[in-house]
Amino acid sequence: MRQRHRVTFIHGWKPFELQYDSFLSCYVELRLSVRTLMEKTASKVSSDVESSLYQRVHAMLRELDTHAQAVSICNKGMLRWTLHKKVENNPSMSLSLLRVLVKELEKAERIDCKIRIIPLLHTLAYAVIQSAYIPDELCERIYVCLKRLITLPEPYCTVGLNYAKQMKIEQSIPGALYQRRVIAEHSLKNDHYPLHERVFVFADPAMFPETLLNALRADVECGALDWGTLTPQHRVLLHTLQAGLGKECHGRQLTQALEDLGADTEKYFQDVVATVEERILDGGSECDQYNERLQQLYDEIICSASTEKSCPASLVGTPLPSPEVSFHVWTKEDEIWNEVINFTLMLDSTHQSSEFLEDGPDSRRASVISTISRDSGIEGDMPLNEFSFLMVERSAGQEVQDQQKSLRFYRRPCVRGPKAANRMTLMVEAIKESGGTGGSGSCILQEGKNFTARAVVMGDDSTLGRLAKAYHNIRKKEMRNLFLTKRVNLEIYYIPVTSQSYTASPVQENATVDRLTLAASLGSVDPWYNSNINSLGSMILKLAETHSSVVGSSEPNSFLLDIISYYTRTAQQPVHIPIYSVKLTFSDLESKVVEDLFVCQLDMDFPGFKPLRLTFKDTIRGSVRYKKTMQEECSVVVAVNYRKASISNREVDQGMPLTICGVSIRAAPLSGTKSLESLNVDFHDPNPTRPPMSTLRVTNICIRALEKKTFTVCLDKDSCRTFKKVQSIEVSPCTDPGYSLQKSKSKHSQMEDDSGLSKFLSKTFCLPINTFSGVESVGKEFI
Repeated sequence: MRQRHRVTFIHGWKPFELQYDSFLSCYVELRLSVRTLMEKTASKVSSDVESSLYQRVHAMLRELDTHAQAVSICNKGMLRWTLHKKVENNPSMSLSLLRVLVKELEKAERIDCKIRIIPLLHTLAYAVIQSAYIPDELCERIYVCLKRLITLPEPYCTVGLNYAKQMKIEQSIPGALYQRRVIAEHSLKNDHYPLHERVFVFADPAMFPETLLNALRADVECGALDWGTLTPQHRVLLHTLQAGLGKECHGRQLTQALEDLGADTEKYFQDVVATVEERILDGGSECDQYNERLQQLYDEIICSASTEKSCPASLVGTPLPSPEVSFHVWTKEDEIWNEVINFTLMLDSTHQSSEFLEDGPDSRRASVISTISRDSGIEGDMPLNEFSFLMVERSAGQEVQDQQKSLRFYRRPCVRGPKAANRMTLMVEAIKESGGTGGSGSCILQEGKNFTARAVVMGDDSTLGRLAKAYHNIRKKEMRNLFLTKRVNLEIYYIPVTSQSYTASPVQENATVDRLTLAASLGSVDPWYNSNINSLGSMILKLAETHSSVVGSSEPNSFLLDIISYYTRTAQQPVHIPIYSVKLTFSDLESKVVEDLFVCQLDMDFPGFKPLRLTFKDTIRGSVRYKKTMQEECSVVVAVNYRKASISNREVDQGMPLTICGVSIRAAPLSGTKSLESLNVDFHDPNPTRPPMSTLRVTNICIRALEKKTFTVCLDKDSCRTFKKVQSIEVSPCTDPGYSLQKSKSKHSQMEDDSGLSKFLSKTFCLPINTFSGVESVGKEFI
């Protein structure tokens, strides 16, 4: 029987008594009032944080709604970077940022403001993967919001579906996306997720002075400096256990325990990877066993470190470590091929993979440099350049010439046709590329592509012209011997960089040349690319100059590396830029026909023939000065044959003679909808008094100079790709060498073969540049 205690209070002069039950009720009420006050204070703090983040997000989105002036162009992209950095330095704000982003995404969908959907999607997904812990109700809200975006048109449904799949994995297996990302980017050894990714940055030396290349290299390759005491394995363990166990995990205590373990962390890392991957294979079932296994691993780590428990439990932030990035000064055309081959073969002794080399006879042949025999009678007669497509490093040209001189007989030049199986693989690959959908890690694993090479090219339009030629050469090598296509997912990224010291091209003297036309075209179809990538063109050189000017600077700037990391991780939607081939015939009869490529512009000029500068007296018809001026050699007569671009594709070839002093052939600008493969041709009239000729929109064109005149051709505004004494040119869409069918000598196969998979393929070979939203079927024809 409970005893009752008497408590006596003096209130004025009248004593009164309270029983124990009354006192207990007063105490409970006091506790409740204190708790309510604390909750109100916490909610006020949370609302203040969300209000601050709300203002930052809206400032970031306002860049898309307004056309910024030239003064504020350099600030574009900084708001997104500072927002992520603020949350990275203060992990407790991550949940508030997620609530703000999902609320804004729902609002953008409700009011049909599509221009904000892509930026909010990428910002939300990047915040999700770096959050230490996300409650179940917030996960469900984000997933439902992403799932509703599938009903929108392209490209919003594609990006939304990709992130909805990832969110579903994160909802059932918390921490799986972070773990897979770190394992792939740093090639961490394990038996369950054999995916390797590498970022290669290729800088055009024409854009960067030699003094700035070392500073740029230091800024790009500074990823290993931000690890601190936590290695990638430590970060995977810390993030996965926090994401799975939630608020029951003591983050700081776990961090200290992982630091104390040292080399013993490897065992727990392998166990966590196995646990997560097994649950992914099971489809997210058996949630209780998964949580019990994570709790068991957590207890083992804490007990093995013998650290005292800290109270209360708190979570710590685990920002994504920067990926492994290698910097290259792009001087050789085959350097992209060589670096991808080296990465695939894992030439480094710490990453050798014998299983990969023993995959098939084609891979074994590609991995071994052929030994040339002098007495075989067959292989010994082949010059070294016949084996160049199998070599990691191209042999020197002088060595090839010496061998050809020493050999009395050598093989006749020929082209080896692709095998039927290889050709079918390349055709299927072309269909997948033309679809414009971004791939995820699971899709790559299902296709057997365990390697992802991300090539980031920094330069201008002339650099993209070189890139298109290098990409075409890679496709030609794959046609001869299928090696990379089955194993490597090659992704191309483009960061435009311009220099103020640039001069005009040789065929456009005294003219201002815009060297970032393709970058502007990409920015017009993808505003988020324009805000985050295009705006860096004028900042990269300034950052490199600032870093190189500081004497004895110890820490490189991580801003450029952060931008490259964000770009390569989130921009998975390719824009296909059509590539055009040009055949040049020279006036010298001994010269061979030269075939080249361009993606942006072809400039044609007649040396010594410039537009007339007429006075008023020169324009009076019938006067002596008028006749004398018209008789002077101020122009050239050319024969032009072309085919107009049309939706029906039923136009016939047309021809006409023209008197001109130059021609500019430009690729049609990209648009947000389906467009024709076409070229815009502008003829330069030597007589300024005549009205200008209208621009021709053609699919192919042939221009031939008459009267034994020659002209100069410059491709993609590149002075190094200038051809002189040209008699005629033929411009047409470039066909993919990977799936182009060889014509037989029989009469029945003289026409193009449109049977099988060929009828589903585009006629044009395109350069895929990854952007944040992509464009549906850019450069593809209507059928």
